[in-house]
Amino acid sequence: MKNFLKNGGLVLAGSVAGVSAASAALPTAATTAFSTLSTDVLSLVDLAWTAAVPITVAFIILRMFKRAASSAT
Repeated sequence: MKNFLKNGGLVLAGSVAGVSAASAALPTAATTAFSTLSTDVLSLVDLAWTAAVPITVAFIILRMFKRAASSAT
């Protein structure tokens, strides 16, 4: 078990080193594209939250109305 953990640690360290070397080798255009994509995705997430909150509140209000209507009858 100890050898497995040691080997897993070596694999993880090698993977991290490989990823950091690969990101350093990215051209400037790719880096710019990724940062632009990240900005666009974050703005879409913000738009999704502005739509999700009122929809969730509407469902909660409908559920409360159904409970009140069923208990009144």
